[in-house]
Amino acid sequence: MSHRRISSGNKNRGSSRSNSKVRRRQPGAGTALAEPASQAAEEPSEAAGKRAGAAGRGVEEIESAVVRFAGDSGDGMQVAGSQFTTTTALLGNDLATLPDFPAEIRAPAGTLAGVSGFQIHFSSLDIRTPGDTVQALVAMNPAALRVNQADLEPGGILITNRDAFNDQNLQKAGYEANPLEDGSLKAFRVVDVPLTSLTLKAVEETGLSRKLSERCKNFYALGLLFWLYDRPPNHTLEWIRNKFAARPEVVEANTRALQAGLHYAETIELFSVHYRVRPAKLSPGLYRQITGNEATALGFIAASKLAQRPLFYGSYPITPASDILQEIAKYRQFGAKTFQAEDEIAAIGAAIGAAYGGALGLCGTSGPGLDLKSEALGLAVMAELPLVIADVQRVGPSTGMPTKTEQGDLLEALFGRHGECPVAVVAPRSPSDCFNMAIEAFRIAIRYMTPVIFLSDGYLANGAEPWCIPKVEDLPKFDEVSIPDAVNYQPYARNPSTLARPWVTPGSFGYEHRIGGLEKEDITGNVSYDPINHEKMTHLRAEKVARIAENVPELEVDGDGPLLVLGWGSTYGAIFSAIERVRRSGGRVARAHLRYLNPFPRNIDDVLSRFKQVLIPELNMGQLALLLSSRTHTEVISLSKVQGKPFQVSEIEQRIEELLGSAG
Repeated sequence: MSHRRISSGNKNRGSSRSNSKVRRRQPGAGTALAEPASQAAEEPSEAAGKRAGAAGRGVEEIESAVVRFAGDSGDGMQVAGSQFTTTTALLGNDLATLPDFPAEIRAPAGTLAGVSGFQIHFSSLDIRTPGDTVQALVAMNPAALRVNQADLEPGGILITNRDAFNDQNLQKAGYEANPLEDGSLKAFRVVDVPLTSLTLKAVEETGLSRKLSERCKNFYALGLLFWLYDRPPNHTLEWIRNKFAARPEVVEANTRALQAGLHYAETIELFSVHYRVRPAKLSPGLYRQITGNEATALGFIAASKLAQRPLFYGSYPITPASDILQEIAKYRQFGAKTFQAEDEIAAIGAAIGAAYGGALGLCGTSGPGLDLKSEALGLAVMAELPLVIADVQRVGPSTGMPTKTEQGDLLEALFGRHGECPVAVVAPRSPSDCFNMAIEAFRIAIRYMTPVIFLSDGYLANGAEPWCIPKVEDLPKFDEVSIPDAVNYQPYARNPSTLARPWVTPGSFGYEHRIGGLEKEDITGNVSYDPINHEKMTHLRAEKVARIAENVPELEVDGDGPLLVLGWGSTYGAIFSAIERVRRSGGRVARAHLRYLNPFPRNIDDVLSRFKQVLIPELNMGQLALLLSSRTHTEVISLSKVQGKPFQVSEIEQRIEELLGSAG
């Protein structure tokens, strides 16, 4: 795993070779091992600039760029995008990514349903979204062009694989005429390259079959983009050597393809200039590129060490949560145990058993799986156990569009169980924040002995950004779990502050008690059908969750004005960026973002009352807006989007401008 150090004496990443380090985590190691960065990784622009000058072409400095790779799911676009991203992170740019996977597992090659994409926004500035429009698009076939052309800005660079634009592929993509020949692409700078033919020629001496040779064309395209944006190939060449170490011929073929793409861009003069994006100025620290699911897994591992309890993760594979299972499984050396269950109900049942046994009980899922877990979640509420469910939201209902993102599970997380069945709900706001809120989910669960739902989504899960690795001493402290005296032990005696019941290890002498889904008698935990006791226990469980608000931060508001833009979860980046744009043009608007959704922060009513209007952008039909409109006299306005895509900054900016304009 690659890391980059930003020293306190050099906040501009990569601007000084003496201060910069590339760090790689060795497989199975618990700490990062440092080694000096290579000259090519530190200062790619110097050597590349000399090459450009020799060819009579210049280097144009730009603040940021948005690049997208698009092709069939078998074309290696995720690999190409990931390697471009890692190299960009090592160069010190700030970045945000948006992988886009086909919803069908095996869509026919060349069809619109089979298009896979990977978008990266990288900059010398602080950025928070993967970008609204694309400046450079790689379209490996007609279907990729048709799906992605609308996002390429006028004047943008379009790199196409000429060999794929044959009659059969054009027909599959719904083209009546070849767009490379009919003038329909005149708004773009089209770079038409026979990628397949050139790749085959570059690797012909390796002895690979034609099928395997063609699969190297993603690295050829990556080489073109490396040259265009002044990226060195060193890290990717090392990755190829390690990834395919058992197949020397594959190492050679992919290496040749990548280098051939670089050389082709340089010698054939495909581009009049290439672009340089300077390192970003970020706070000092040790940084690594991280996705939301990776950060989630690391957060749960960290929670286990902070709580000094083993972690058990039970999960049934489901998109887009499956990566959490795979990531946690890598950390067995930290005592984490993973269980791939036969179904969603078995997964939560095992996690409940782990929580009862004194471990951190955790299970992960996405929307349809949360449906199936609802009854067992009620059991955890009744038994008052510290269970955490990670719900990585996706488009619904039913199977919906399983690889696309949405925030449609908020009301389900709050109310999707029979009876009065309260649970705590938290939501990260960015890929790296998944680490923080994963820890917070277990801190709350243990302190209050209650289930907690961790609401991520597909955009956060698959997106990546730089993450400043925190120091262990800066991580939150967990309450020490006190075990009551075995004499006169009562399983439902409560902490007077938190109302949490004791958490004792089963089998401990003197601590025997009943457990199950039937209503408990106050204090004793015996089965009770008494109506007065049921009402008392119902209020106690609700009050326990409500008291969580006393132990979480108040809602922070940035700015003032007549309008507050309030978000939750993954809308944070787009809201932040939209408000920055509005403020630069003179608009007065405030922003706030919720990470605690049940209970809400204790000052939320006061915050809402300070504004004439509250705009709530959500990737659903207005679920948070519905909740908040019932508790305030302030006008709550919903900005809804349910397209399986995150908000563009411009969409929120436009709505803010409309509301500010109507308010005079």
